[in-house]
Amino acid sequence: MAEHPSPSRPAPEPVESGRSDAPGLPARRFAATIIDEVLRARVALDETFERLLPDSGLDAADAGLARAIAVTAFRRLGTIQHAVDQRLERGSPRKSGPFEPILTAAAAQILFLDVPDHAAVDLAIRNLHEDLRSARYVALGNALLRRIVRERDAILAEAQADPFLDTPDWLAESWSETYGEAAAAAIAASHREEPPLDLSVKADPARWAEALEGIALPNGSVRLRERHAIAGLPGFDEGAWWVQDAAAALPAMLLAPAPGERIVDLCAAPGGKTAQIAAAGANVTALDRSGPRLRRLKANLARLGLTAEVVTADATSWKAEPFDAVLLDAPCSATGTIRRHPDVAWTKLPDDRDRLAGLQARLLDAAAGLTKPGGRLVYCTCSLEAQEGEAQIEAFLARHPQFRRKPVEAAEIGGLSEAIDANGDIRTLPHQLRGETPRLSGWAGFYASRLIRL
Repeated sequence: MAEHPSPSRPAPEPVESGRSDAPGLPARRFAATIIDEVLRARVALDETFERLLPDSGLDAADAGLARAIAVTAFRRLGTIQHAVDQRLERGSPRKSGPFEPILTAAAAQILFLDVPDHAAVDLAIRNLHEDLRSARYVALGNALLRRIVRERDAILAEAQADPFLDTPDWLAESWSETYGEAAAAAIAASHREEPPLDLSVKADPARWAEALEGIALPNGSVRLRERHAIAGLPGFDEGAWWVQDAAAALPAMLLAPAPGERIVDLCAAPGGKTAQIAAAGANVTALDRSGPRLRRLKANLARLGLTAEVVTADATSWKAEPFDAVLLDAPCSATGTIRRHPDVAWTKLPDDRDRLAGLQARLLDAAAGLTKPGGRLVYCTCSLEAQEGEAQIEAFLARHPQFRRKPVEAAEIGGLSEAIDANGDIRTLPHQLRGETPRLSGWAGFYASRLIRL
């Protein structure tokens, strides 16, 4: 939002800062706080939410509402900002405290959530009153939100006509250059949809699809038709399955792990791919530099009844006897996960991608040293950026002539040929994998390449 000059006449005396017990206000207050914190600190929404929730005093229902508002705000942030900017002739006011995040949260409710308009507007105004800086602009905020209510249909029609409105320019340009404008527009449009929830199962996906009233996908994943509390679903307590995007399940499939093989999963946490390898009977070492993330991995494996050697170490410098197979799920910009984590589009910049590309190259070089002759190395990232995928492998093969690609065949991944590129690598795009409805379609954007050491 652009800046708004200070009013030419003295502002009315602001109300005293304080907290209100109006029903629904604590959830809106927390949603605005999350939006503000994520945009200012460029820290992931999930991480921010988990960090701030314990001190929020919210019950489960209000916490769920706050998260839904924040996620929706980021999913449609371009549309919201455009609508607000068009209706603030002099831009957003300076030194207005939480004015912008409060209006962003309110606009998300008015435009995209099943919330009564009067509740969204009234609670936003109450929220503005609570801060001495934003209280001077209550009249401006009230007028703006009421105008958005009146002009909702026009705002949504304009957004529908521009699939890139909710995508930062640098990403739209990157995807258009890599995949062509039509595919880039399809990717951007798919990011406006709430993603489906996929599960990886230990065995018998058809049985679990029936038990969970879901859909058995060609690669063996199970897609839920409806969202439920995960811990209450059949099979959770017995460790029959775990949550994992269908595209994220493909890289471990390329390893084709065999019972008794020694396999290392580098950058393993939170452990979905480790679980796949362990469930196949391989002896898996799960390595990650983050102790807290590895604790989550251990908890996940314990619920699933699976075992792995867990190592806390930096994969770029860790030494061990070479393995039969190596899986490197490298840190990346995560632009392939925007549909599930829409804040990624607004917290990552081209510099992040370029910095991470250097780390990925170092990790690949380390992974090469951990792969025995005749062994397999699978590299993957949940990124749509060629710099973190295709370009990384071309550069790696130039540095390591002892490695060759082993192209993926459609039969290995359930016949999903649309996920295989001209080099025989995996390249999934969010608008692929059409389902029964848009809500049950798509998957994450992933790149994976399988290499063999000669």
